[in-house]
This record gives sequence, structure tokens and C-alpha cells, in this order.
Amino acid sequence: MSSNLLNQNSDPRRADKIQRYKSPPIGTSSGDDPLPDYMNVLSMLLSMCGLMMKLKWSAWMALYCSAISFTNCRINDDTKQILSSFMLSISAVVMSYLQNPQPMSLPFSN
Repeated sequence: MSSNLLNQNSDPRRADKIQRYKSPPIGTSSGDDPLPDYMNVLSMLLSMCGLMMKLKWSAWMALYCSAISFTNCRINDDTKQILSSFMLSISAVVMSYLQNPQPMSLPFSN
């Protein structure tokens, strides 16, 4: 009997502080990562700059940003928007090389 009393006194757990785990409801995430959204918008802007101003480095950066956005997206993100951004950046690279097939020169290496 004294060993049972000794075990109760040495138990470090506090029964009044125990809270049962409740999983968050589906569709709500408390820690949303804004990186895929930011990269998606940046990809759209850079690909438009690449198409309109014929900047090859901008088109390549758009492709890089859209790849980051695609790899960091979650399963429930808007896949149509991410895919359209990816296709727009690919078309910016292709169109910039169709208009000027010369190798790309960096803007600061003139």
C-alpha cells in the first residue's frame, strides 16, 4: 500500500492539465505558406515582362518562379492557375527565343 502511494506522489503528470487532441477541420489550415502564391504572381509578372519587352532573363526567371510555385503548392491549391502560370512562362521563353535566336546576354554584363 505504501508503494502505491509513493507512485502517486512521484507521478509528474498533471491530470487537470490534460487536453485531448482535436484535429483541425478539413479546408482550414492555420499555417498557410504564402510562398507558392507569391511565386505564382511573380512568375506571371516576369513572364509578361519577358513577352512584352523581349527580355530573355525575365522569361527564364518566370520559369524558375513557376517551378518553385508548382513544387511548393498543396494538393488543394488552385491547380488551373498554377498550370497556366507555368505554361505562360514556358511560352515566354519560347517566344523570346523565336523572336531573337541569339544566346541570352545578362543585362549587367555588357
